[in-house]
Amino acid sequence: MAPAGSGKIRLEVITPERVVLGEDTESIIVPGARGYMGVLPGHAPMVVNLKIGVVKFKQGGSYRRLSVSGGFFEVAEDKAVILAETAERGEEIDVNRAKAALERARKRLAARRDATVDAARAEASLQRAVTRLRAAGAAPEKVFGQAERERPEQE
Repeated sequence: MAPAGSGKIRLEVITPERVVLGEDTESIIVPGARGYMGVLPGHAPMVVNLKIGVVKFKQGGSYRRLSVSGGFFEVAEDKAVILAETAERGEEIDVNRAKAALERARKRLAARRDATVDAARAEASLQRAVTRLRAAGAAPEKVFGQAERERPEQE
């Protein structure tokens, strides 16, 4: 936990496989199930469901990012814990692998009329790939063309 009165909040990110992060931060922004929300030191205790998205945390005046694929976010005193299904620091993400996953997901979505394609799984795969690319610093404009950024129409 960050020392009381330090103006910091301790952020721990834990997955079933490993501890991804354990650092003092100035602020945290998480992808809550009802939208993104920010947390500063001294925040009231709470527990929030997380959706697939990018977690941003501020250290030394600049933001760092990591991707999460759902889970829970708990704040108590000056400590915040993310228990996530998966999480990766932005600097750990293999951008080429994430782009390949994005392309596979786009192809599955394009073929969703095929009865063997699970559209919900393909959409979740697409969201995870885009989130990983954003966490790695690959802006959507670098990943998609303008027309391709729109979601496929629902039937």
